[in-house]
Amino acid sequence: MQPRFYNIINDELRDSEETHRVTDPRTEEELWPCPVATKQDFEDAVAAAQKAFTTWSQTTVPERQALLVKLADVIKDNADELSSILMKETGKSKILADIDIQASIAQCLYYSRTALTDEIQHEDAHSKVIATHIPLGVVGAIAPWNFPLILSNIKVVSSLITGNCVIVKPSPFTPYAVLKWAELSRGVLPPGVFQVVNGGADLGAAMTAHPGIAKISFTGTIATGKRVMAACAATLKKVTLELAGNDACIVCADADLETAVPSVASGGFFNAGQVCVASKRVYVHESLYDEFLERLVKEVEARYGIVEDGHAPSVFGPVDNRVQYEVVKVIIEDCRSKGYDIVTGGKTEGVVGGKKGFWLPPTIVSRPPEESVLVQEEQFGPVLPILSWSDEDDVIKRSNLANAGLGASVYSSDLAQAERIARRLEAGGVWINQSERPNFGAYFSGMKDSGFGGEMGKQGLLSYAYTKCLHFTK
Repeated sequence: MQPRFYNIINDELRDSEETHRVTDPRTEEELWPCPVATKQDFEDAVAAAQKAFTTWSQTTVPERQALLVKLADVIKDNADELSSILMKETGKSKILADIDIQASIAQCLYYSRTALTDEIQHEDAHSKVIATHIPLGVVGAIAPWNFPLILSNIKVVSSLITGNCVIVKPSPFTPYAVLKWAELSRGVLPPGVFQVVNGGADLGAAMTAHPGIAKISFTGTIATGKRVMAACAATLKKVTLELAGNDACIVCADADLETAVPSVASGGFFNAGQVCVASKRVYVHESLYDEFLERLVKEVEARYGIVEDGHAPSVFGPVDNRVQYEVVKVIIEDCRSKGYDIVTGGKTEGVVGGKKGFWLPPTIVSRPPEESVLVQEEQFGPVLPILSWSDEDDVIKRSNLANAGLGASVYSSDLAQAERIARRLEAGGVWINQSERPNFGAYFSGMKDSGFGGEMGKQGLLSYAYTKCLHFTK
């Protein structure tokens, strides 16, 4: 039986005369009709959220935490259905789809135990100042396509635990699982507290401009993030932007290659490189460059090849959508046309024997020029440049791009050296002797063009609340 999808407004299922369909990235098969929210749908959602906020904002933290456990149960109880939808709309393997689901459950449970609390900021014989945290109002959550549930869910649970109402706009490339998740969650929260509306850039623009929305949390490209921030300025909305990264990975001369090689391979090719904090530029000390490259090619060819069966145990897959597929193809073809040393992969046509699908093989390019597109711009796909270095100051300077600063990684057996390098890298998070994997308890933010503000961890909740100071005289 073909699944049906609805916008979720005030806990009601709402259809639409206008629909669109997403393409399965593995096969280019057209998927199910998906309703496009009208202007009235969006206005109704904002009105419902504002009405719900008057009472939801007065709930206690323990009450909200208990409901987050129930939201986790909804995802857990419907994991198979959500997983099958994710596999179709994203092209993910079953393993990757399950990671999206299990991480969403874990996020709910983390915030069911973590919340902002009142703090004494000052106290003396004459006075005491207590800081308390109150919700902003209605949050507009604009989510990307690479991990639809995880990256929507973090915005939802952060909104809910701080007492806000939230309206999610999933990516039009991957709307299905998020819409179904909201549909299955009806009845857990009061109507209007958690809503989902599907649409394109025009809906996103409406969210950023609407005076009834107090905050926008956006994950996506730098160019769109700048437009979001500019639009929010007109109504002085709070804004959190998690934008593109072009993460540097530095492999030192004393790195343990038994650990570093598989970790770098995972950092670069997990989910076909479609991770905001993937390793996207790898700088290997020249003393072990040749050995590292040989080992990396063997590792990638053994573990990250194309597997058409989505139920096979693989964490590699197709590029999520045609737009990004064409972007990555252009980067690979640029490398080929300029004669760069493509040591594995590099094919852009007939990748799976003439079959359809947005497939590109894992591609490694040895020592492309520093000024090349592949090095200077985020590829967000399965192509990885491996560069060499000899001087620490030089590699740090090369790593610290002017236009990116989301994540980075360092591999060294000397932890003091690794920490010294990590502290000099201009990135919101640096991972030592491991590939970039955000932790629920750690604040996640970007420097420079990679973001504004941040999310996750207890600190991330501060961007979803006002801090009010109560001044007492003794």
